[in-house]
Amino acid sequence: MAKILVCDDDREIVEAIDIYLTQEGYEVLKAYDGEEALKVLKTHKADLLVLDVMMPKLDGIRATLKIREQNNMPIIILSAKSEDADKILGLNVGADDYVTKPFNPLELVARVKSQLRRYTQLGSTAEATGQEVYVAGGLSINDDLKEVTVDGEPVKLTPIEYNILLLLVKNQGKVFSIDQIYESIWNEDAIGVDNTVAVHIRHIREKIEINPKEPRYLKVVWGVGYKVEKF
Repeated sequence: MAKILVCDDDREIVEAIDIYLTQEGYEVLKAYDGEEALKVLKTHKADLLVLDVMMPKLDGIRATLKIREQNNMPIIILSAKSEDADKILGLNVGADDYVTKPFNPLELVARVKSQLRRYTQLGSTAEATGQEVYVAGGLSINDDLKEVTVDGEPVKLTPIEYNILLLLVKNQGKVFSIDQIYESIWNEDAIGVDNTVAVHIRHIREKIEINPKEPRYLKVVWGVGYKVEKF
């Protein structure tokens, strides 16, 4: 049974989410501000976090930054604002997905299931069963151990970042459009997703490239999409 930490200063929203997630068989942990969420995570292992952006004491953005220092579990942010800037900010600090308030609880549940499925597929809690390794120059991905290294140094990626990089490395030299990347990783139709994919691409570059502005591995093909250079 997966444990979901739900954090929102609106207790009614927390209770509503609790009802829907519990009906799906999840165990729900609750917090009502960012500081309380961090305290809960010190004493309980959560598999996914649903986190509101606007909260007292410690907002969702700063809480995500602190959580990402030590934990790569999926994070879905809730925002009362629909502007792209707010969504991008959440993704920039390490969130994996976002849901805009007011939201359909069934959509949130679907997003939770999707993120948990990807996280499980990464094998984050399972032991490796083999040594399936993909190499592009000094970049190496061990897809059984779910480990990424660059020139022998380990690189820590979120589940979404890992899946994007794995897709591109497994298909070295092939150019994927933004829509193709989104539909392959998110398993959803790509509608207005340019910023979402671009943010994750930038994060990957910052982690695997010596100079992200002059990438050696993850390159853009202007007007077409992205690829990992074939070595």
